Amino acid sequence: MKTDIDIDEYTAIFKALAHPTRLTIAYNLMKKPECNVNRMSECLNIPQPTVSQHLSILKNAKVIQGVRNGNQICYKVDNKKVIDILSQLEKK
Repeated sequence: MKTDIDIDEYTAIFKALAHPTRLTIAYNLMKKPECNVNRMSECLNIPQPTVSQHLSILKNAKVIQGVRNGNQICYKVDNKKVIDILSQLEKK
């Protein structure tokens, strides 16, 4: 069966967002872009290595991207498909 959408890409996105912490990270990055791992660790109250593992999964699925800012990497959601998905969370 052929579709007009890239099923593999959407599958990777949904798998990455299926974990509550990763969904929280992606949603908050959509609302407040350009956040680094240390700030996320503080806000989520989880260890920095755990946040880094979640970020790696989100990056591999192309949900987020890292942008170097001096000696740190700031993350943001820069994928229109992901933004469209996460925007649905705000609709009532």
